Amino acid sequence: MELQVIDLSPYLTISSTNSDPTQLDPTLITLCSEVSRILKQTGALLVKDPRCSVEDNDRFIDMMEKYFEMPKEFKRVQERPHLHYQVGVTPEGVEVPRSLVDEEMQARLKEMPKEYQPSTPTGPDPKWRYMWRIGSRPSNTRFKELNSEPVIPEGFSEWKDTMDSWGYKMVNAIEAVAEMAAIGFGLPKDAFTSRMKQGPHLLAPTGSDLSRYGQEGTVFAGYHYDLNFLTIHGRSRFPGLSIWLRNGQKVEVKVPIGCLLIQTGKQIEWLTAGDCIAGMHEVVVTKRTTDAIKLALEQNRSLWRVSSTLFAHIASDAILEPLGHFAESHLAAKYPPICAGEFVEQELSAINLKGNIGAM
Repeated sequence: MELQVIDLSPYLTISSTNSDPTQLDPTLITLCSEVSRILKQTGALLVKDPRCSVEDNDRFIDMMEKYFEMPKEFKRVQERPHLHYQVGVTPEGVEVPRSLVDEEMQARLKEMPKEYQPSTPTGPDPKWRYMWRIGSRPSNTRFKELNSEPVIPEGFSEWKDTMDSWGYKMVNAIEAVAEMAAIGFGLPKDAFTSRMKQGPHLLAPTGSDLSRYGQEGTVFAGYHYDLNFLTIHGRSRFPGLSIWLRNGQKVEVKVPIGCLLIQTGKQIEWLTAGDCIAGMHEVVVTKRTTDAIKLALEQNRSLWRVSSTLFAHIASDAILEPLGHFAESHLAAKYPPICAGEFVEQELSAINLKGNIGAM
């Protein structure tokens, strides 16, 4: 199955001059309905945003490859375990996939058809991650650890500009999709985006060393969902991501050049009373990955698999609860009001690590 690609250009052109969604062209209303339908049915959406170019993605991945190739001792200087890895680097062997510690999830996995079952991790994920905050943070918040100051590695003069440039562009893409989804769900245009303001958005690229862990079947990110609102990724140079559709089918994702992948997280599930559920996914070395490794070796390119992942969040002090007509859903009671920051802390505690925001 190929995921559908939504071009954001028509919506961006019209929405910038029109704040009333009821005045949108009928074709744009249909497009918004399509966005909400795809997010509901698949938990994943491919988009093309004219503001996010292939060159932007390449510039970011080039820098992150250079960083992850640095010695382990250099990278660990940027480690901040006392801040629960919410900024700076998270070394390999720290992030724990939920499927490894969640007994209820393990029981469900055994009931899945064998061809759709995820790979079984044997321990923590063998990948590195870097957390970089995007956007302003509230001056007064109950959740300071989720809103900490950024860490910049020495010798990377382009670091801040590159991280901020790519991060802001991806947040802008998510905001457009969030507006379109809200319209498609029959909510006010800003139902989601108003709650995202000053959220603890994190640009969180991962780095996986395929020269060490390039064997087919290696699990870089075990089966899990993301606890945030929406997750967005630029195209990686090495495949390996698989997602599970709402019907339980497993699909290996192919992101076309120039496109971005958006996935649903737990916070949008909360806001829609389960009408849209958090998408399950994993990253595993596949035959397509090993083919890409061979090509990279022939072309003398880096063997670090970098994902340009960004986690967009609802603001820490905002309340998560079913919105609008979703509050009338028979499932609404499963999603009682809770402060978003408190929800994040509960999710992190459930996997015995305050810092595992998600993975690709």
